[in-house]
Amino acid sequence: MDQGKLSWLSSWFSANCDGDWEHSFGLKIETTDNPGWALEIDLTDTALENRNFLTLEIERSETDWLKCWLDNSTFRIVCGARNLPEAILSFRHWAETKT
Repeated sequence: MDQGKLSWLSSWFSANCDGDWEHSFGLKIETTDNPGWALEIDLTDTALENRNFLTLEIERSETDWLKCWLDNSTFRIVCGARNLPEAILSFRHWAETKT
């Protein structure tokens, strides 16, 4: 994985840790059996909590795909086994875009 993308996600997480937030919220990265990845990023009590996001769906092939959407205060991502860097970049792009 591109270290820059993972490093950015680590920094985003650390910036939201305030002694309380990380005890109830945070993020999860899991594998799926299709194979792929699932990410859940809880936006509760972050600067992104009330931002809008239009669902993003990219299907290039059976193994090259990505879907991002908001589910209440959770940014959800599912993607193909090799699309994790692109998934993190999609979250970063949205998080850093001024609305």
